[in-house]
Amino acid sequence: MSEPQTELSQRRWTVPMLAQARAEGRKLVMLTCYDASFARVLDDNGCDLILVGDSLGMVAQGHDSALPVRVEDIAYHTAAVARGARRALKIADFPFGSDGSPQEAHAAAVRFIQAGASMVKLEGAGHKLETIRYLVEREIPVCSHLGLTPQSVHRFGGFKVQGREDAAAARLCEEALAVADAGAALLVLEGVPAPLATRITAASPIPTIGIGAGAGCDGQVLVLHDLLGLDTGHRRPKFVKDFLADGGSVAGAIRAFAAAVRSGAFPAAEHSYE
Repeated sequence: MSEPQTELSQRRWTVPMLAQARAEGRKLVMLTCYDASFARVLDDNGCDLILVGDSLGMVAQGHDSALPVRVEDIAYHTAAVARGARRALKIADFPFGSDGSPQEAHAAAVRFIQAGASMVKLEGAGHKLETIRYLVEREIPVCSHLGLTPQSVHRFGGFKVQGREDAAAARLCEEALAVADAGAALLVLEGVPAPLATRITAASPIPTIGIGAGAGCDGQVLVLHDLLGLDTGHRRPKFVKDFLADGGSVAGAIRAFAAAVRSGAFPAAEHSYE
């Protein structure tokens, strides 16, 4: 069943509307996308935010990780998505190594904004706080990404849940506040125990989007290929659900995902970490 259309859900999404949605208790629905045709389907079926993620390296380019993705790739796919989606907010991902300094990040971000993005996403805190401030001061909205950050796969020793130990949990809580203080307007929490993500969300002054972080976040994101149950050649994470089986079509799968996120039915306990 599709949800009733509200004024907020029918308007073209802008960055200030993220905080408005949170204030109204409306869950945010985000999916990854890399081309115009799928972007149009997402746009027409309840997706609020579209992430042109570096996940394209694994699901579209066939790499074993996102690390080989280049700035040129993200800019190209952002432009394609922008031609297909008119209503959803487009977010472009910094690929590995492109945000090593504030100046490098700014150069890449300008390309993404000119390609059609309204926001850029970068992983981590630490020295990245300076980059967040630098970008925001230059009128480029930022989405932060903490927890299981895929570009840290070598340091983590694989794709592993983050924040299970007390010290790691405390550090994530501190980083979440720090990125918001630096000017980030949105925070993605990935691969984080659900109780910790709920605690971070409660303390965060900005909306949170979960992926493998439980239902306590202000919204949810999945990789589109995972939502559709496609075999990408990689192990399916615990937090993935095949919505195509429920929806019966691509459009139906997106509507089912949006409805499940907004009702709180997804993610369920079996899609979350403790």
